Amino acid sequence: MATSKEQKRRVRDYRARQDVHEHKRRRRVRDNIFAVLAVVVAGAVGTAVTLHVQGQRDDELAALEEETQTTEPTDTAPPEEDVVVTDAVPDASLAEGRSWNGSLTINGVELSVELDGAAAPQAVSALVGSSQDGYYEGKICHRLTDSDDFKLLQCGSLAGDGMGDPDFQYGPIENAPQDDVYPAGTIAMARQSNNPNSNGHQFFVVYEDTTIPSDAAGGYTVVGTVTDGLEQFIDQVVSIGIQDAAPDGPPNEEITIESLLLE
Repeated sequence: MATSKEQKRRVRDYRARQDVHEHKRRRRVRDNIFAVLAVVVAGAVGTAVTLHVQGQRDDELAALEEETQTTEPTDTAPPEEDVVVTDAVPDASLAEGRSWNGSLTINGVELSVELDGAAAPQAVSALVGSSQDGYYEGKICHRLTDSDDFKLLQCGSLAGDGMGDPDFQYGPIENAPQDDVYPAGTIAMARQSNNPNSNGHQFFVVYEDTTIPSDAAGGYTVVGTVTDGLEQFIDQVVSIGIQDAAPDGPPNEEITIESLLLE
């Protein structure tokens, strides 16, 4: 009888252990599902720049990269000194601490450009690397603005819809203007609002002097300038206009990057 009781006890203990293991296994599966969902949700959030549209929305900020699809602003933005670079982003050394000259062709209009690899080494390295890989060929410029003191064309998202590229993000902010003024011809990186470590592929070309108030993270990384072709760009590209005659939105016709060549 003692042997029988001992066997029954061992069976009960074994089953109890199995139940514990099964519970842990199910919990791991559940946690993994939640983790995957979190990544998917994070991936769906685009890169945004929050902007003030003077004379249009006194108390509203407009996004430079994800428009209304951006994350909600917070009061606890990551410290600007916390550098975040994903594996897909070229190392900052690629910029070689020098100027890069080349051309950006959009809808047949060739803009001569100069990028400052000394002032913004990480961002310039990302642009140089992406241009060398042919990333920008055929990419859409999804956003055009035409408000007082806020005039730019934004380009370079992966799907052409302004959503972000979560596999290609980096920080911190580099070479942002202290006075929040981005002169005509400025080329700068778009990012997520209040997040200095969310630069990606998207950039914007300022075609008239523009003021963009800094958010909790600061300003926006200026990578370089258009040195020639801006007038033709305004005449032939900006003149396409914005859908529904809005001050900010998708262009009336498709605007496409044909090439970005740097050397």
